Amino acid sequence: MYVASKLPQHLGQSGWVSMLPRRTPRAPLNGTVNADVVVIGGGFAGLSAARRLSQLDTKLKVVILEAGEVAEGATGRNSGFIIDLPHEVSSEDYGGSGDDSRRHDIKVHRMAIALAQGLADEKGWGKDVFDPCGKYNVALGKQGDKHVTSYAKQLDKVNEPYRLLDAKEIAAVTGTNSFTSAIFTPGTVIIQPAAYIRGLADSFTGSVRLYENTPALSFDRNGASWQVKTPKGTVNAGKIILANNGQAQNFGLFRGQLLHVYTYASMTEAFEPKRLGGQRSWAATPAFPMGTTVRRVQGDKGDRILIRSRYTYNPRMQVSEGAIARAGRVHDKKLEARFPMLKGVPMEYRWAGAMALTWNGVPAFGEIEPGVFAAIACNGVGATKATASGIAAAEAALGMDSWLVQVFKGFAAPKRLPPQPFLTIGATANLSMKEWSAGLE
Repeated sequence: MYVASKLPQHLGQSGWVSMLPRRTPRAPLNGTVNADVVVIGGGFAGLSAARRLSQLDTKLKVVILEAGEVAEGATGRNSGFIIDLPHEVSSEDYGGSGDDSRRHDIKVHRMAIALAQGLADEKGWGKDVFDPCGKYNVALGKQGDKHVTSYAKQLDKVNEPYRLLDAKEIAAVTGTNSFTSAIFTPGTVIIQPAAYIRGLADSFTGSVRLYENTPALSFDRNGASWQVKTPKGTVNAGKIILANNGQAQNFGLFRGQLLHVYTYASMTEAFEPKRLGGQRSWAATPAFPMGTTVRRVQGDKGDRILIRSRYTYNPRMQVSEGAIARAGRVHDKKLEARFPMLKGVPMEYRWAGAMALTWNGVPAFGEIEPGVFAAIACNGVGATKATASGIAAAEAALGMDSWLVQVFKGFAAPKRLPPQPFLTIGATANLSMKEWSAGLE
């Protein structure tokens, strides 16, 4: 039997959720239900797995268990980039002898985008939810400029399109003269992550049933099937897809293999769009790894700026209000440094979001028990990699040997982490060093 030692906790109010109208969550499970597949986790991985299952077999009985309300967890705290190219701009991340591997990764990423695009087309979403507009990588000085130039050379090697922008050109986009250069890549989709995941959750009807505020407390083999216990109910299912990311460790799985890292974000109050020139909607990741992600979000009541930076290692999968406040002070400085014309515009929302990483950067994927399939460890690119992992887990659970399943099965096992206290000392020092190296970026 696998028993949860504790349930997920989320601190801080996600601005993405707060900007949306109130939503009535699906009722929690009360009683016993039977299913072909039960999906534990209602984030990118879990809901993508459920969508793929329903595409493969419309009559398949699928139950999704979400511990809280959809979008209140890590998915609704995401920055909203479904990327097709590697997330970090550095030659070490993208180049060298790994060009074939990178092409491989790009194909996986674009399969995730294809699933999301299909949903957006089906629902007729506007750009406020799903915008295939591409993204910028922005530099804030000579160090970042070098990475932008290096990245362009690596994209040339794999014949990927891009556009380089000088300081004047990126200023025309962002409305500020703070950035020194940028590179634009067209394949990224920008989403309002809370709206996207709510829309995906609310798309399920018929044989796919979602139960919110229904944490899985335990699961155990029961003859030829599995039995999942919740606070007020039971699910009997032939197969389980574990799509609860780092929370899988609370069931005793992947112990000593998952790094629990939190990243932090702040979002301003709505401001008069005339206060900031440039385009009213754009998204930028940092030119230097571990730098600062920035988005301008257009709204009916004005525009907002999202700042995401700061990383902490939290092996207990908990953060404090103090940690959010400390990160928020950093965000305030980064906002003022980039947008001096917005001086006096306060942050309205601050939050933390959990990531599960592995030492060797691979997913925790596969059939870990007969009939139990894991889609764990997004490694910091949750919207893209968790979606792809969920698709692959769904196909694997139905016995498919697709190209995507072969890819995920081909990953090495997650490398075991060093013992404590060396792990905490090393992880904390590594994150601090990378943030220090990023400097102004």
